[in-house]
Amino acid sequence: MQYQKHNKLWSTGKRPNFTNRPKHISQDNSIYFITARTIDGMWFLKPDRYKQILFEKIKEKTSKFDSPLLAYVILNNHYHLIIKVEKANILPKFIKELNGASSLAINTAENVVGRKIWWNYFDHVIRDEADFYKHLNYIHQNPIKHGLSRNFDFKFSSYGSWLKKKGLEYLNQSFEKYPVVDFVVVGDEY
Repeated sequence: MQYQKHNKLWSTGKRPNFTNRPKHISQDNSIYFITARTIDGMWFLKPDRYKQILFEKIKEKTSKFDSPLLAYVILNNHYHLIIKVEKANILPKFIKELNGASSLAINTAENVVGRKIWWNYFDHVIRDEADFYKHLNYIHQNPIKHGLSRNFDFKFSSYGSWLKKKGLEYLNQSFEKYPVVDFVVVGDEY
């Protein structure tokens, strides 16, 4: 099993030097696009009840850190968020608490102790309106890209709330004006 390979590495006390590439950028009063992936892309978030656990932890931590959740998608082996951050120095603590709490809850649900689920995270400061909508559209197309849905109606995505809030015409215009470049269906989820 893939997990055993990592467990063996960590148990030797030899910790590889993992760094974020590119480096994290700290910018107060900004909107961030965040991606976190599981170790080796393992499907720790399948079945869907684990996605629900993660979603509950996302709501809990965005509230605790007063960082409004603007958009999200949760897949079998990663998630994407767009959040508003007043003080950028809270972002590493936010991610640590989110990933730690969700790991603990998922491990408890599976009766597993001490398993590491999350790898590293990537963050990107949204620069302007076009950058925001490209990332929003990317999030909403992600379940299609990974073969989890044939349309935007995916349970663990903010598309439905954006649809209620802004309407179909608005979202369609957004996709047309700010398309996801090089969108290719990967189908790696099955």
